[in-house]
Amino acid sequence: MTQETKHVTVTWRDHLLFEGGEPNGPTVIIDGTNTAAPGPMLQLLTALAACTGADVVSILEKMKVALKSFRMDAHGVRAETDPRRYLGIHMEYYLSGEGLDESKARRAIDLSLDKYCSVTHSLRLEQPITYELHLG
Repeated sequence: MTQETKHVTVTWRDHLLFEGGEPNGPTVIIDGTNTAAPGPMLQLLTALAACTGADVVSILEKMKVALKSFRMDAHGVRAETDPRRYLGIHMEYYLSGEGLDESKARRAIDLSLDKYCSVTHSLRLEQPITYELHLG
């Protein structure tokens, strides 16, 4: 299997404001002050939520669940001293849909966090990523 190499370019705009993404592709704004845009650590939480969210949607589609709504909240606890990394992350999944039950939702979330989400595996936290499930 061939390894994939990802490439992004990040360009400084002003003060602690950066713009980045794949060359010639869509970009995002990252603000180290969290004023004009989410900062790097918020972007990391967002990337985790989007990664596991995409997995959950895909897995539930394969389970023939017709999602009506899906929202996630991600809470990251950071160390008090530099480098202020995340010590733990807790995810909340709010799901509703036809054919959805707790067993299917938990199976999709667990598969994402334990097997498929590359962001989860890239973080390699000492503390596990935990979650809550809210069915509507």
